[in-house]
Amino acid sequence: MTAKDTGRLRILFAGSPAIALPSLEKIAEAAKPGRWVLAGVLTNPDKRKGRGSETEPSEVGRRAELLADEFTASGLNAPAILKFETLKTPERAAVAELKPDLLVSFAYGRIFGPQFMSLFPLGGINVHPSLLPKYRGASPIQEAILRQDSVTGITVQRIAPEMDTGNILVQATIPLNGRETTSSLGNLAAIRGAELLIDVLGQFEKAELPEGIPQQGEPSYCTVLEKSSGLVDWNKSALEIDAQIRACNPWPLAHTNHKGQLINILEATPYSGSAHCSNDSAAIPSVPPDPVGSILGIDKKSGILVQTGDGILAITLLQYQNRKILPWQAFLNGARDFIGSRFSIIDL
Repeated sequence: MTAKDTGRLRILFAGSPAIALPSLEKIAEAAKPGRWVLAGVLTNPDKRKGRGSETEPSEVGRRAELLADEFTASGLNAPAILKFETLKTPERAAVAELKPDLLVSFAYGRIFGPQFMSLFPLGGINVHPSLLPKYRGASPIQEAILRQDSVTGITVQRIAPEMDTGNILVQATIPLNGRETTSSLGNLAAIRGAELLIDVLGQFEKAELPEGIPQQGEPSYCTVLEKSSGLVDWNKSALEIDAQIRACNPWPLAHTNHKGQLINILEATPYSGSAHCSNDSAAIPSVPPDPVGSILGIDKKSGILVQTGDGILAITLLQYQNRKILPWQAFLNGARDFIGSRFSIIDL
């Protein structure tokens, strides 16, 4: 008797980056004792890394390979691992052979067309790390940080023909304290999203086939971050630059030009101390602000102080390109004539 014959829900999971891993893990955990069937894992093709000829799988692809070994060792049918450049006729035929009931997607990175979706009798659901219809698109976590939101969230939605427009099955809010990075908020969203997803899958498992409710309110959108998104414009406020640094961590990293060398800035905070500080952090009388990007001095508790278009930014973690990431004190030990110089807003 096949898994299909037993009436167990057959799932094809689609995802690529690390944020999708907890959801894949939760589905696999439930599949091992036979709650449902993980028929396959769809992920992006392996990518070439560095200057060599070796390729590496996506985070989901790497974990899927290990899961396949674990399933086989337990005497279970291993999920198929599918790595497609497109979702055209040959790829759809390979998916159809798995006889999936439901598509579950989290950050797969490609749009599913109607012919592909017709392969799933129960349709598809997608986990999206925002409170839809807010921040439809590819970078909702970064967008929430850039806009300095006080709250974001997770949505599990029905997959619809237009990206991120499907009916909402469940939502949960995530309060923000203003110190999140894309990495830390992504980890939190990954865990919370997996919890919500399992609850929703329980409804499909019981054949309740939830359709959800239409999205309400005016939608907003976000786009994919590029390398240039990390270039710091020192004319912006300390609050805006701080948000940019956090949103660009771990990629593309906020960066600036210092005397022809690229410097990545990984951690900083808006400075609430005196308007100017000398090298030993002693306050001096208030004077007109220095030009934006000026490296004013240090505060022993806060870091390297830089003039912005509105306020001062205190940098605590940074690196010269292709060199070690260093706390600000260690960085200054190897940076000659740094204090009193100026960052440029010209990219390299």
